[in-house]
Amino acid sequence: MTDAESPANGSGVGAVRSHLESTISGTLESRNAGAFVHAGSRHDPTVRYCRVALGRRWPRERGREVVAVAFDGDEWLTASSDDASGHPAETLAVRLAERSGSNTILTPAAVPHDAALYLERAGLDLASTDVVARARATKTTAERDRIADAQAAASAGIRRAASLLADAAIDDGRLAADGDPITPNRLRTTIDEAIVSAGAFPAGTTVVNPDPEHAPSTLDGEGTANDGDTSEVPLRPGEPIVLETAPRGPDGYHAGLVRTLVVDSDGGRERRAHVGATQSFRSAAAMLTADAESVTSVEADLEAEVRAFGFGEGDDVRTRAFGVGLEPCERPFEGGDRIDPGSVVRLESAVHVDDGSWLRIADLLVSSEDGERAAYLEAPSRSLEPSALLE
Repeated sequence: MTDAESPANGSGVGAVRSHLESTISGTLESRNAGAFVHAGSRHDPTVRYCRVALGRRWPRERGREVVAVAFDGDEWLTASSDDASGHPAETLAVRLAERSGSNTILTPAAVPHDAALYLERAGLDLASTDVVARARATKTTAERDRIADAQAAASAGIRRAASLLADAAIDDGRLAADGDPITPNRLRTTIDEAIVSAGAFPAGTTVVNPDPEHAPSTLDGEGTANDGDTSEVPLRPGEPIVLETAPRGPDGYHAGLVRTLVVDSDGGRERRAHVGATQSFRSAAAMLTADAESVTSVEADLEAEVRAFGFGEGDDVRTRAFGVGLEPCERPFEGGDRIDPGSVVRLESAVHVDDGSWLRIADLLVSSEDGERAAYLEAPSRSLEPSALLE
């Protein structure tokens, strides 16, 4: 398999299609529009989602293929640059102009300029819509299963890194395993290899110590407080090590997982930060079980729980809540966006614990439907002890 997403066939495609079609149809009716249209590369998330709904599989390699998709409330129309003699949007524009009962066509605000011109030349009036982004904000059962599979691969990667740290020796104040130093780059490679073995793609999302001022890190130090590349600098005992990854499964859906581990911890501030962050996740799950909430409300609740453990206004506490799916960060993510039943969101709590060092934890929460309790996708322990993640 190449690193090219292909939607799963069989059960699940019908549910995604029904969900998308009903959302688009309602919008077309309310705005008296003739069709929804979009064009883009096969990597464009709106194109990908429409093709997931249609059960279309990607070819193994198709270069810079451009795809145009349209739905008029009854039927899907598609065109590809590999199949059409002209631009796919031009092909669809002609077909829509011939059959549409309305000249108003809805497109995402980010529709490519050339595609918009072809639609307008056919006599169609364009109006922007976020209908597909709204549809993607809630996930069908099949989509949640795909995200859970990607999260299982992320968990395998984090556990592999935890295993390396659990067996680490301390050599002249630095961590080592099998006689070689444990560096951020070695941990990143360890995580990515385990993700691939679990059937997913790291997709360039794995970072060790992702905060710019944290050294050593796999981040390029250029333009930050780090003095150049520190990815090969050995890690030290007693200091928090943040592991972040958001791999993509073979169906194109992402995960999202962050853990902070400390080898030979002497307690202190990171222990208190850990208790506060862990409690914040319990509170958020209860909050999203009771009702739909805005992103701002959930982030505020996470922060309040952390601060309740002795972190005042002068302490740097950061929290985030955003959707996960065909992109590692997608709606809901704006402050006023609501996290509705059926959403899969990444929740994160972070506390600055020392010069350059942070304690960060992130997990994926499913805001369940039908009165069920919101639940986190299965993932390793949130403990700071590397060995605890192996149990």
